[in-house]
Amino acid sequence: MHCLRSPLSGGCFAYSLFALSRTLLFHLDELLTERADEGVSPKEPRGQEMRKQKLKRQGKEAELPQSQEILTEEIWCKAQDSAFLRSFQCASVVDGNFEEVTSTVIKFKPPLYRQRYQFVKDLVDQHEPKKVADLGCGDTSLLWMLKFHKCLELLVGVDTNEDKLRRKEYKLSPLVGDYLKPRERTLTVTLYHGSAVERDSRLLGFDLITCIELIEHLDSEDLATFPEVVFGFLSPAMIVITTPNSEFNPLFPAVTLRDSDHKFEWNRMQFQTWALDVANLYDYSVEFTGVGDPPAGAEKVGYCTQIGIFRKNMAKAAELCVPEEHGEHVYKVVFTATYPSLQQKKYRQYAVVNEVISQVYDMRRNLLESLKLQDDKDFAGVPEGTGTSEAPCQCFQPVLTQLNANMEKTPKPFCVGNVFYVPLERLFSLPKVQHLCINVEMLKTLIADAVMLNSDGSAVMVDIHDEGSDD
Repeated sequence: MHCLRSPLSGGCFAYSLFALSRTLLFHLDELLTERADEGVSPKEPRGQEMRKQKLKRQGKEAELPQSQEILTEEIWCKAQDSAFLRSFQCASVVDGNFEEVTSTVIKFKPPLYRQRYQFVKDLVDQHEPKKVADLGCGDTSLLWMLKFHKCLELLVGVDTNEDKLRRKEYKLSPLVGDYLKPRERTLTVTLYHGSAVERDSRLLGFDLITCIELIEHLDSEDLATFPEVVFGFLSPAMIVITTPNSEFNPLFPAVTLRDSDHKFEWNRMQFQTWALDVANLYDYSVEFTGVGDPPAGAEKVGYCTQIGIFRKNMAKAAELCVPEEHGEHVYKVVFTATYPSLQQKKYRQYAVVNEVISQVYDMRRNLLESLKLQDDKDFAGVPEGTGTSEAPCQCFQPVLTQLNANMEKTPKPFCVGNVFYVPLERLFSLPKVQHLCINVEMLKTLIADAVMLNSDGSAVMVDIHDEGSDD
């Protein structure tokens, strides 16, 4: 009578195994990310994929040389041998975190890519945006980190590599714990196959758009289009752009460009000049910082990764809400998932019933303990007038509950024969229940099918000696 079925009941064990396998895949993916720089990982270069997209938009066949992809595949296989790794250290020092490296290799702890993601995470902590998009989301690791933020309601990733998005979507699917402890706000996560230089109205009105190590992969034509789309059309409240600082490159052995797919790498003056011009053109302010501290004695080169934080002029912020139907949907949906939340009735009901049952049995247990204590005193011949002077049914309060003044004004629990009653008004005064329910009537509606109510529906009733129900 007092049990509520989990939304996962029936397939919980199978789902748990599935979730465990996803977790193992995720940690393997994290290990590979830490072990390989962009230039040595077996993936198709981002710029090559973007060129395919451009040719497709122009109606041409995407005939691109495969030698680069084959080369990176070979490098990845050889990199497993530590001897070869030493000879190839020049391509693995940026985001890699190899355990066995020579003294000339700069090691970042945590790895540089994690520092970039942490920077964005801290920014989300500070500003609490509701809608965030990551352009060029790659393996979706940043999205995975951000999905745990309670403020988020919409999380979007866009990338030109559809196959990679499909391989990594498991990282963004809800897990068992998301159903057992639903979020306060409903979160929708969506992955799109598309390019950062394409206009899609579904990304209008966002609070934050991130472009992590993206712009250096753009050719001159796409780089010219990028501000028009991101700053002019999408026009989010905040934009974060990270890109390599070329002034840091001489600290790496034999590095010209950090990735064979990079079209350029700017020094600080070049990046700041471009960023200020874009900010002025589209009515943004911009500030500069970075991650990846230089080694001692080389502080003048600046951070390894330079970062621009763009903020929309507040006078223009009210213009961000552009009706979606007036735009074009050019992106292809690859994956979408909606996380369970207390805004959804079945999960709100689940949370309310669990809290009510827990509190009712806490109150009953406290009553039984007080009665036992009174019986022990009577049996031991304790003189009348010592100990508590209150009636047994009035000398207890619910444990693990922060009582407030409102609760003290509500009807107290009581016993009639072997039945223990807790008035709904008393339960509604509990902070968590009050947070989940608008009024007592809503509380009654949500718990009616899960607990026993008295004849007029004003109190929850349980057997005073039903010991098994406490477990």
